[in-house]
Amino acid sequence: MRQAKKCGLTLRQAHTRLAKRAAVQVGRYAHARQMRRMRRELKRLKTYLGRVYRDVVRQVAGDVELSIRFAPLLGLTERLLVQERTSKNKVYSLHAPEVVCIAKGKAHRPYEFGSKVAVAVTNREGFVLASKSLEGNPYDGHTLRRTMDQVVALTGVEPARIYVDQGYRGHDYVHKERVFIARQRRGLTPTIRRELRRRSAIEPMIGHMKADGRLGRNHLLGAAGDAINALLVASGHNLRLILNWLKLCVAWLMAVLMGSSAQSDTSRDLWNPIAA
Repeated sequence: MRQAKKCGLTLRQAHTRLAKRAAVQVGRYAHARQMRRMRRELKRLKTYLGRVYRDVVRQVAGDVELSIRFAPLLGLTERLLVQERTSKNKVYSLHAPEVVCIAKGKAHRPYEFGSKVAVAVTNREGFVLASKSLEGNPYDGHTLRRTMDQVVALTGVEPARIYVDQGYRGHDYVHKERVFIARQRRGLTPTIRRELRRRSAIEPMIGHMKADGRLGRNHLLGAAGDAINALLVASGHNLRLILNWLKLCVAWLMAVLMGSSAQSDTSRDLWNPIAA
């Protein structure tokens, strides 16, 4: 509607008020688990969108400049109208068509909509070595090789041991003997078993990156914006770790200096002669 108003198109019927009301009803019915009524309102919204879409197509058909200007938006609208529940590569957002639906399998949040990011951190300190945005919704095991390539490119060192969760079963990494999957039982030394237990520490790190590092909401546009945001979040996480370490060093140094000064004052008082 905004694009049509900018270009001076006069629509037969905008359905602005009715569409807004139907969208509100969809949310209410979904919250109340009244799925039949929700689907009825969704069908009504789709009807309104189809009417506006056909009206705009008729008006821009004879104008080359308007056709070029409306082509991206009309293409997304057409995909939105023809897609069904079981369709592949569905459109979930008009302003960010690259968004995909990621199944989390959690009770409180079964699905997330966005871009998948692969993160690699050191086992002991938790420094982020790689943070790579992945287009689409690829299988986790098929992203391990690309993530390790980024680790080698940024650090110049190939990891000796890699610890991953169960989503990486059937991975594509060349050195399969270096990859250890969570809940693995065979071929584990005490050191590897201890480091494999440490692997779960990456989960709260990702949570901090989402909450504190703005990984949960990206304000940069497009797939390039997703890649830039992933790198910036990883850099910010590493900087926070360095700052926390510096704070501890400064606190320890101040405690040592204060303790030594207090000890020197006490010794001076003990050896100071009292004038009679």
